[in-house]
Amino acid sequence: MSTGIKNLVRTLDSVDFLKMDRRTFMKALGAMGAATFLNTYQAEIVGALEFAETKLVWLHGSECTGCSESVLNAGNPDLVQALEKLNVNLVFHETICAQQGIWNDGKLVNNSELNSEILLEETYKAGKYILVVEGSIPNGPNGSGRYLVIGNKTFKDSLAEAAKNAVAIVAVGACAAYGGITSADSDVAKDTDYKGVAYSKDVKGGMLKELGIDKPVINIPGCPAHPDWILLTLGAVILGKIKVPDDLNTLLDDYGRPKVFYPPDHVVHDNCPRRGYYDRGEFDEEVGGPGCLWKLGCKAPYAHADCAIRKWNGSVSMCTQAGGPCIACVEPGFPDTSRPLYVEREDIGVAGTNIDTVAKVAVGAAAVAAGVHAVRRMGKGE
Repeated sequence: MSTGIKNLVRTLDSVDFLKMDRRTFMKALGAMGAATFLNTYQAEIVGALEFAETKLVWLHGSECTGCSESVLNAGNPDLVQALEKLNVNLVFHETICAQQGIWNDGKLVNNSELNSEILLEETYKAGKYILVVEGSIPNGPNGSGRYLVIGNKTFKDSLAEAAKNAVAIVAVGACAAYGGITSADSDVAKDTDYKGVAYSKDVKGGMLKELGIDKPVINIPGCPAHPDWILLTLGAVILGKIKVPDDLNTLLDDYGRPKVFYPPDHVVHDNCPRRGYYDRGEFDEEVGGPGCLWKLGCKAPYAHADCAIRKWNGSVSMCTQAGGPCIACVEPGFPDTSRPLYVEREDIGVAGTNIDTVAKVAVGAAAVAAGVHAVRRMGKGE
Protein backbone atom coordinates (compact mmCIF):
# COMPACT_ATOMS: atom_id res chain seq x y z
CA MET A 1 0.00 0.00 0.00
CA SER A 2 1.38 3.42 -0.92
CA THR A 3 2.26 6.00 1.76
CA GLY A 4 -0.52 8.31 0.56
CA ILE A 5 -3.17 5.62 0.88
CA LYS A 6 -1.81 4.58 4.31
CA ASN A 7 -2.13 8.18 5.52
CA LEU A 8 -5.66 8.37 4.10
CA VAL A 9 -6.61 5.14 5.85
CA ARG A 10 -5.26 6.49 9.15
CA THR A 11 -7.31 9.65 8.68
CA LEU A 12 -10.48 7.76 7.77
CA ASP A 13 -9.97 5.27 10.58
CA SER A 14 -11.14 7.89 13.07
CA VAL A 15 -14.17 8.89 10.99
CA ASP A 16 -17.57 7.25 11.29
CA PHE A 17 -18.07 6.04 7.73
CA LEU A 18 -21.84 5.88 8.22
CA LYS A 19 -21.83 9.68 8.58
CA MET A 20 -19.77 10.27 5.42
CA ASP A 21 -21.62 11.80 2.51
CA ARG A 22 -21.85 9.55 -0.54
CA ARG A 23 -19.13 11.29 -2.53
CA THR A 24 -16.62 11.07 0.33
CA PHE A 25 -17.53 7.45 0.93
CA MET A 26 -17.00 6.54 -2.72
CA LYS A 27 -13.67 8.38 -2.79
CA ALA A 28 -12.63 6.37 0.25
CA LEU A 29 -13.52 3.17 -1.58
CA GLY A 30 -11.47 4.30 -4.55
CA ALA A 31 -8.41 4.72 -2.37
CA MET A 32 -8.84 1.42 -0.54
CA GLY A 33 -8.84 -2.20 -1.53
CA ALA A 34 -11.68 -4.42 -0.38
CA ALA A 35 -9.55 -5.89 2.41
CA THR A 36 -8.57 -2.47 3.80
CA PHE A 37 -12.13 -1.19 3.65
CA LEU A 38 -13.73 -4.21 5.29
CA ASN A 39 -11.06 -4.45 8.00
CA THR A 40 -11.01 -0.71 8.75
CA TYR A 41 -14.77 -0.50 9.19
CA GLN A 42 -15.50 -4.04 10.39
CA ALA A 43 -17.19 -2.96 13.65
CA GLU A 44 -19.34 -0.31 11.96
CA ILE A 45 -20.37 -2.70 9.19
CA VAL A 46 -21.38 -5.36 11.69
CA GLY A 47 -23.39 -2.81 13.64
CA ALA A 48 -25.06 -1.41 10.54
CA LEU A 49 -26.00 -4.79 9.11
CA GLU A 50 -26.59 -6.82 12.26
CA PHE A 51 -30.30 -7.28 11.56
CA ALA A 52 -30.29 -6.65 7.82
CA GLU A 53 -29.45 -9.65 5.67
CA THR A 54 -29.04 -8.90 1.99
CA LYS A 55 -30.06 -11.48 -0.58
CA LEU A 56 -27.91 -11.80 -3.69
CA VAL A 57 -28.93 -13.60 -6.88
CA TRP A 58 -26.05 -14.12 -9.34
CA LEU A 59 -27.11 -15.28 -12.81
CA HIS A 60 -24.87 -16.49 -15.63
CA GLY A 61 -25.56 -15.78 -19.28
CA SER A 62 -23.25 -16.32 -22.25
CA GLU A 63 -19.76 -16.05 -20.76
CA CYS A 64 -16.66 -17.94 -19.63
CA THR A 65 -17.27 -17.50 -15.86
CA GLY A 66 -14.04 -15.50 -15.77
CA CYS A 67 -15.50 -12.74 -13.59
CA SER A 68 -16.66 -15.28 -11.01
CA GLU A 69 -13.17 -16.80 -11.10
CA SER A 70 -11.72 -13.34 -10.59
CA VAL A 71 -13.82 -12.81 -7.45
CA LEU A 72 -13.09 -16.33 -6.21
CA ASN A 73 -9.37 -15.66 -6.66
CA ALA A 74 -9.55 -12.65 -4.36
CA GLY A 75 -7.38 -13.64 -1.42
CA ASN A 76 -7.88 -10.92 1.17
CA PRO A 77 -10.76 -10.90 1.71
CA ASP A 78 -11.87 -14.01 -0.10
CA LEU A 79 -15.45 -14.19 -1.31
CA VAL A 80 -16.74 -16.05 1.76
CA GLN A 81 -15.15 -13.51 4.13
CA ALA A 82 -16.60 -10.60 2.16
CA LEU A 83 -20.09 -12.11 2.14
CA GLU A 84 -19.93 -12.82 5.86
CA LYS A 85 -18.76 -9.30 6.77
CA LEU A 86 -21.43 -7.73 4.58
CA ASN A 87 -24.07 -10.12 5.93
CA VAL A 88 -24.95 -11.37 2.45
CA ASN A 89 -27.02 -14.43 1.68
CA LEU A 90 -25.82 -15.68 -1.71
CA VAL A 91 -29.14 -17.23 -2.64
CA PHE A 92 -28.05 -18.47 -6.06
CA HIS A 93 -24.85 -18.68 -8.06
CA GLU A 94 -24.97 -21.37 -10.70
CA THR A 95 -21.28 -22.25 -10.49
CA ILE A 96 -20.95 -22.68 -6.74
CA CYS A 97 -24.44 -23.42 -5.39
CA ALA A 98 -25.39 -26.96 -4.50
CA GLN A 99 -28.94 -27.19 -5.81
CA GLN A 100 -29.30 -30.21 -8.07
CA GLY A 101 -32.29 -29.32 -10.22
CA ILE A 102 -35.67 -31.01 -10.27
CA TRP A 103 -34.28 -34.55 -9.90
CA ASN A 104 -32.20 -35.92 -7.03
CA ASP A 105 -31.31 -39.60 -6.62
CA GLY A 106 -33.86 -40.49 -9.26
CA LYS A 107 -36.75 -38.80 -7.46
CA LEU A 108 -38.61 -35.61 -8.22
CA VAL A 109 -37.70 -32.87 -5.73
CA ASN A 110 -40.25 -30.20 -4.93
CA ASN A 111 -38.59 -27.95 -2.36
CA SER A 112 -36.27 -24.95 -2.61
CA GLU A 113 -33.54 -26.65 -0.59
CA LEU A 114 -32.65 -28.96 -3.46
CA ASN A 115 -34.48 -27.51 -6.45
CA SER A 116 -32.91 -24.31 -7.72
CA GLU A 117 -35.89 -23.48 -9.95
CA ILE A 118 -38.22 -23.41 -6.95
CA LEU A 119 -35.62 -21.50 -4.95
CA LEU A 120 -35.44 -18.77 -7.58
CA GLU A 121 -39.22 -18.61 -7.99
CA GLU A 122 -39.63 -18.07 -4.23
CA THR A 123 -36.83 -15.48 -4.17
CA TYR A 124 -38.28 -13.51 -7.08
CA LYS A 125 -41.71 -13.49 -5.47
CA ALA A 126 -40.33 -12.25 -2.13
CA GLY A 127 -38.27 -9.50 -3.82
CA LYS A 128 -35.74 -7.30 -1.97
CA TYR A 129 -32.65 -8.85 -3.54
CA ILE A 130 -29.69 -7.54 -5.50
CA LEU A 131 -29.36 -9.07 -8.96
CA VAL A 132 -25.88 -9.66 -10.35
CA VAL A 133 -25.69 -10.64 -14.01
CA GLU A 134 -22.53 -12.15 -15.48
CA GLY A 135 -22.48 -12.77 -19.21
CA SER A 136 -24.38 -11.38 -22.17
CA ILE A 137 -27.90 -12.23 -23.26
CA PRO A 138 -28.64 -13.51 -26.78
CA ASN A 139 -31.76 -12.05 -28.35
CA GLY A 140 -31.57 -14.32 -31.39
CA PRO A 141 -32.59 -16.06 -33.42
CA ASN A 142 -35.35 -13.69 -34.50
CA GLY A 143 -35.92 -12.29 -31.01
CA SER A 144 -36.56 -15.72 -29.45
CA GLY A 145 -33.49 -15.77 -27.20
CA ARG A 146 -33.06 -19.47 -27.86
CA TYR A 147 -29.35 -19.31 -28.46
CA LEU A 148 -29.09 -19.77 -24.68
CA VAL A 149 -31.56 -22.09 -23.01
CA ILE A 150 -31.13 -23.30 -19.41
CA GLY A 151 -33.62 -25.79 -18.01
CA ASN A 152 -35.88 -25.35 -21.06
CA LYS A 153 -36.06 -21.61 -20.36
CA THR A 154 -34.26 -18.97 -22.38
CA PHE A 155 -31.84 -16.80 -20.45
CA LYS A 156 -33.70 -13.83 -21.89
CA ASP A 157 -36.83 -14.97 -20.02
CA SER A 158 -34.82 -15.75 -16.87
CA LEU A 159 -33.41 -12.21 -16.85
CA ALA A 160 -36.91 -10.78 -17.27
CA GLU A 161 -38.15 -12.70 -14.22
CA ALA A 162 -35.13 -11.79 -12.11
CA ALA A 163 -35.00 -8.09 -13.01
CA LYS A 164 -38.61 -7.21 -12.20
CA ASN A 165 -38.37 -7.33 -8.38
CA ALA A 166 -34.64 -6.67 -7.92
CA VAL A 167 -33.82 -3.64 -5.75
CA ALA A 168 -30.57 -3.14 -7.68
CA ILE A 169 -29.02 -4.67 -10.80
CA VAL A 170 -25.26 -4.98 -11.24
CA ALA A 171 -23.81 -6.14 -14.58
CA VAL A 172 -20.43 -7.74 -13.90
CA GLY A 173 -17.88 -8.06 -16.69
CA ALA A 174 -17.64 -6.76 -20.25
CA CYS A 175 -20.19 -9.25 -21.57
CA ALA A 176 -22.96 -8.35 -19.10
CA ALA A 177 -22.19 -4.65 -19.33
CA TYR A 178 -21.96 -4.17 -23.10
CA GLY A 179 -22.09 -7.55 -24.82
CA GLY A 180 -18.33 -8.09 -24.72
CA ILE A 181 -16.63 -10.74 -26.80
CA THR A 182 -19.91 -12.50 -27.58
CA SER A 183 -21.19 -9.39 -29.38
CA ALA A 184 -18.07 -8.90 -31.52
CA ASP A 185 -18.62 -8.30 -35.21
CA SER A 186 -18.92 -11.61 -37.08
CA ASP A 187 -20.89 -13.39 -39.79
CA VAL A 188 -23.42 -14.60 -37.21
CA ALA A 189 -23.66 -11.48 -35.03
CA LYS A 190 -27.04 -10.46 -36.43
CA ASP A 191 -28.45 -13.94 -35.87
CA THR A 192 -27.22 -14.33 -32.30
CA ASP A 193 -27.81 -10.65 -31.40
CA TYR A 194 -25.96 -10.70 -28.07
CA LYS A 195 -26.68 -7.76 -25.77
CA GLY A 196 -25.54 -6.44 -22.43
CA VAL A 197 -28.08 -5.90 -19.68
CA ALA A 198 -28.47 -2.16 -20.28
CA TYR A 199 -26.20 -1.54 -23.28
CA SER A 200 -25.49 -3.07 -26.66
CA LYS A 201 -21.83 -2.19 -27.18
CA ASP A 202 -21.77 1.60 -26.64
CA VAL A 203 -25.47 2.12 -27.33
CA LYS A 204 -27.78 2.49 -24.35
CA GLY A 205 -30.70 0.10 -24.43
CA GLY A 206 -29.61 -3.49 -24.02
CA MET A 207 -31.75 -6.49 -23.16
CA LEU A 208 -33.79 -4.66 -20.52
CA LYS A 209 -35.05 -2.25 -23.17
CA GLU A 210 -35.89 -5.23 -25.39
CA LEU A 211 -37.89 -6.65 -22.48
CA GLY A 212 -39.61 -3.36 -21.73
CA ILE A 213 -38.06 -3.13 -18.24
CA ASP A 214 -37.02 0.37 -17.17
CA LYS A 215 -34.51 -0.10 -14.36
CA PRO A 216 -31.08 1.45 -13.77
CA VAL A 217 -28.04 -0.80 -13.98
CA ILE A 218 -24.57 -0.42 -12.47
CA ASN A 219 -21.94 -1.65 -14.91
CA ILE A 220 -18.68 -3.21 -13.68
CA PRO A 221 -16.92 -3.97 -16.98
CA GLY A 222 -13.60 -5.73 -17.49
CA CYS A 223 -12.51 -9.01 -18.99
CA PRO A 224 -12.49 -10.03 -16.21
CA ALA A 225 -13.62 -7.38 -13.73
CA HIS A 226 -11.34 -6.66 -10.77
CA PRO A 227 -12.51 -8.27 -7.48
CA ASP A 228 -12.34 -4.90 -5.72
CA TRP A 229 -14.58 -3.24 -8.30
CA ILE A 230 -17.20 -5.92 -7.74
CA LEU A 231 -16.99 -6.33 -3.96
CA LEU A 232 -16.70 -2.63 -3.15
CA THR A 233 -19.60 -1.68 -5.44
CA LEU A 234 -21.79 -4.37 -3.90
CA GLY A 235 -20.65 -3.22 -0.45
CA ALA A 236 -21.63 0.38 -1.21
CA VAL A 237 -25.08 -0.71 -2.40
CA ILE A 238 -25.62 -3.01 0.58
CA LEU A 239 -24.58 -0.31 3.06
CA GLY A 240 -26.91 2.19 1.45
CA LYS A 241 -24.08 4.43 0.25
CA ILE A 242 -25.26 4.04 -3.33
CA LYS A 243 -28.98 4.70 -3.44
CA VAL A 244 -30.60 3.12 -6.48
CA PRO A 245 -31.69 4.95 -8.56
CA ASP A 246 -31.25 8.33 -6.79
CA ASP A 247 -27.43 8.52 -6.75
CA LEU A 248 -26.60 6.87 -10.04
CA ASN A 249 -26.60 10.01 -12.17
CA THR A 250 -23.85 11.55 -10.05
CA LEU A 251 -21.83 8.44 -9.17
CA LEU A 252 -21.82 6.71 -12.57
CA ASP A 253 -20.28 7.84 -15.85
CA ASP A 254 -22.05 8.00 -19.21
CA TYR A 255 -21.71 4.21 -19.62
CA GLY A 256 -23.03 3.23 -16.19
CA ARG A 257 -19.61 2.68 -14.57
CA PRO A 258 -18.76 3.89 -11.03
CA LYS A 259 -16.53 6.93 -11.64
CA VAL A 260 -14.37 6.08 -8.66
CA PHE A 261 -13.08 2.91 -10.38
CA TYR A 262 -13.44 4.08 -13.99
CA PRO A 263 -12.48 7.79 -13.81
CA PRO A 264 -13.64 9.81 -16.84
CA ASP A 265 -10.52 12.02 -16.60
CA HIS A 266 -8.01 9.22 -16.00
CA VAL A 267 -6.70 6.37 -18.14
CA VAL A 268 -4.49 3.36 -17.42
CA HIS A 269 -1.67 5.02 -19.36
CA ASP A 270 -1.41 7.84 -16.79
CA ASN A 271 0.05 5.59 -14.10
CA CYS A 272 1.38 2.72 -16.17
CA PRO A 273 4.62 1.25 -14.72
CA ARG A 274 6.09 1.61 -18.23
CA ARG A 275 5.03 5.23 -18.69
CA GLY A 276 8.60 6.48 -18.41
CA TYR A 277 9.56 4.51 -21.50
CA TYR A 278 6.77 6.18 -23.47
CA ASP A 279 7.96 9.61 -22.38
CA ARG A 280 11.49 8.75 -23.53
CA GLY A 281 10.26 7.32 -26.82
CA GLU A 282 11.49 3.79 -26.05
CA PHE A 283 9.03 1.37 -27.67
CA ASP A 284 9.22 -2.42 -27.69
CA GLU A 285 8.59 -4.03 -31.07
CA GLU A 286 8.82 -7.60 -29.77
CA VAL A 287 7.16 -9.20 -26.76
CA GLY A 288 9.39 -9.59 -23.73
CA GLY A 289 11.18 -6.24 -23.65
CA PRO A 290 11.16 -3.64 -20.87
CA GLY A 291 9.89 -0.64 -22.90
CA CYS A 292 6.56 0.93 -23.75
CA LEU A 293 4.11 -1.51 -25.33
CA TRP A 294 2.38 0.96 -27.66
CA LYS A 295 3.79 -0.54 -30.86
CA LEU A 296 2.58 -3.96 -29.64
CA GLY A 297 -0.99 -2.67 -29.59
CA CYS A 298 -1.33 -1.27 -26.07
CA LYS A 299 -4.65 0.56 -25.65
CA ALA A 300 -3.91 1.96 -22.17
CA PRO A 301 -4.33 5.59 -23.34
CA TYR A 302 -7.99 4.81 -24.11
CA ALA A 303 -8.86 2.61 -21.12
CA HIS A 304 -10.62 4.40 -18.26
CA ALA A 305 -9.82 2.30 -15.19
CA ASP A 306 -7.63 2.40 -12.08
CA CYS A 307 -5.76 -0.83 -12.90
CA ALA A 308 -2.33 0.82 -12.69
CA ILE A 309 -3.09 2.26 -9.24
CA ARG A 310 -5.09 -0.62 -7.74
CA LYS A 311 -3.20 -3.38 -9.57
CA TRP A 312 -4.21 -7.03 -9.61
CA ASN A 313 -3.38 -10.33 -7.91
CA GLY A 314 -3.25 -8.88 -4.43
CA SER A 315 -1.98 -5.49 -5.67
CA VAL A 316 1.17 -7.13 -7.04
CA SER A 317 1.04 -6.55 -10.79
CA MET A 318 -1.08 -5.66 -13.81
CA CYS A 319 -1.22 -6.41 -17.54
CA THR A 320 1.36 -3.94 -18.82
CA GLN A 321 3.68 -4.48 -15.86
CA ALA A 322 3.70 -8.19 -16.69
CA GLY A 323 4.44 -7.48 -20.36
CA GLY A 324 0.94 -7.71 -21.80
CA PRO A 325 -0.42 -4.74 -23.77
CA CYS A 326 -3.63 -3.26 -22.37
CA ILE A 327 -6.60 -4.28 -24.53
CA ALA A 328 -9.06 -1.72 -23.07
CA CYS A 329 -11.42 -4.45 -21.90
CA VAL A 330 -13.31 -1.96 -19.71
CA GLU A 331 -14.54 0.08 -22.67
CA PRO A 332 -18.05 -0.28 -24.14
CA GLY A 333 -16.87 -1.09 -27.67
CA PHE A 334 -14.60 -3.95 -26.58
CA PRO A 335 -13.36 -6.01 -28.36
CA ASP A 336 -14.15 -4.41 -31.74
CA THR A 337 -12.73 -1.00 -30.81
CA SER A 338 -9.54 -2.70 -29.59
CA ARG A 339 -8.95 -4.94 -32.60
CA PRO A 340 -6.46 -5.89 -33.82
CA LEU A 341 -5.38 -6.37 -30.22
CA TYR A 342 -1.62 -6.49 -30.66
CA VAL A 343 -1.11 -4.03 -33.49
CA GLU A 344 -0.26 -0.35 -33.10
CA ARG A 345 -3.43 1.69 -33.36
CA GLU A 346 -3.36 3.56 -36.68
CA ASP A 347 0.02 5.12 -35.93
CA ILE A 348 -1.44 7.66 -33.46
CA GLY A 349 -0.28 8.31 -29.95
CA VAL A 350 -1.81 9.86 -26.88
CA ALA A 351 -4.01 12.87 -27.76
CA GLY A 352 -3.26 12.30 -31.45
CA THR A 353 0.52 12.61 -31.16
CA ASN A 354 2.39 10.54 -33.73
CA ILE A 355 4.47 7.88 -32.00
CA ASP A 356 7.47 8.49 -34.25
CA THR A 357 7.30 12.17 -33.31
CA VAL A 358 7.24 11.21 -29.62
CA ALA A 359 10.35 9.10 -30.16
CA LYS A 360 12.18 11.86 -32.05
CA VAL A 361 11.32 14.48 -29.43
CA ALA A 362 12.44 12.14 -26.67
CA VAL A 363 15.73 11.38 -28.46
CA GLY A 364 16.26 15.08 -29.14
CA ALA A 365 15.60 15.96 -25.52
CA ALA A 366 18.06 13.28 -24.43
CA ALA A 367 20.70 14.65 -26.80
CA VAL A 368 20.20 18.19 -25.51
CA ALA A 369 20.48 16.98 -21.94
CA ALA A 370 23.67 15.09 -22.79
CA GLY A 371 25.09 18.18 -24.52
CA VAL A 372 24.33 20.44 -21.54
CA HIS A 373 25.95 17.92 -19.24
CA ALA A 374 29.07 17.84 -21.46
CA VAL A 375 29.33 21.66 -21.50
CA ARG A 376 29.10 21.72 -17.73
CA ARG A 377 31.87 19.14 -17.44
CA MET A 378 34.13 21.15 -19.79
CA GLY A 379 33.43 24.31 -17.78
CA LYS A 380 34.62 22.53 -14.67
CA GLY A 381 37.71 21.31 -16.50
CA GLU A 382 36.77 17.66 -16.04
